[in-house]
Amino acid sequence: MRQVKNPFGLEITNPSSASITTGITLTTDCLEDSLLTCYWGCSVQKLYEALQKHFYCFRISTPRALEDALYSEYLYQEQYFIKKDSKEEIYCQLPRDTKIEDFGTVPRSRYPMVALLTLADEDDREIYDIISMVSVIHIPDKTYKLSCRILYQYLLLAQGQFHDLKQLFMSANNNSTPSSSSSPEQKNTDRSLLEKAGLSETEVEPPEENSKDCVVCQNGTVNWVLLPCRHTCLCDGCIKYFQQCPMCRQFVQESFALCSQKEQDKDKLKSL
Repeated sequence: MRQVKNPFGLEITNPSSASITTGITLTTDCLEDSLLTCYWGCSVQKLYEALQKHFYCFRISTPRALEDALYSEYLYQEQYFIKKDSKEEIYCQLPRDTKIEDFGTVPRSRYPMVALLTLADEDDREIYDIISMVSVIHIPDKTYKLSCRILYQYLLLAQGQFHDLKQLFMSANNNSTPSSSSSPEQKNTDRSLLEKAGLSETEVEPPEENSKDCVVCQNGTVNWVLLPCRHTCLCDGCIKYFQQCPMCRQFVQESFALCSQKEQDKDKLKSL
């Protein structure tokens, strides 16, 4: 019988000083001998396609399995052997000869880093229910200075499921609306943005409790994570009109898509 407990642990040791030029230090805490494989500049779309493949097609229990699922859509890879219970600090840095200074403009097509933890011993993969952990990490570069942080962590199970360890602030679970004490300038700006989106101010209502619809148009599927606030409340059509989060008014420094347009189209076909 497989053990249910999570054999993997990973956190950022130097979030305030990490950057694409100085590198990043990760601390691991694994119950068994493991492999830490870091993929710099990993394709956003290919990563989520890989997670879907884990669910539908084959299990991502080794670095090679993830690389095959990604179709090698990353810029640089490095790997480290992690001894059990060692709580090692691993320093990762892009080689200077890669000449990579940033990962593009918003909306980005690549994550700065995806870190994969897998069990090194094949026998251990038959013991644990959780066979790998994927961590999506933001690392500041010359374009975006947002401090280093783990955006998401996914636990991948032997049966094909995967679970998100870092829940986002979804609009479906947050009925907060723009503050009534907003300045006239802010209100005018918001009105202008709504008009660009083809909506009047009265058409934007608080999201229903179990809705996953965009908080602006109330029609498109929520698909964009806004940073640093981590609200997930905009669809593909509305994301381009907002420089501030429509839920908390914090300026958007970066944004990532939860899934590709192709995956959304598949979901729509399934629901028909």
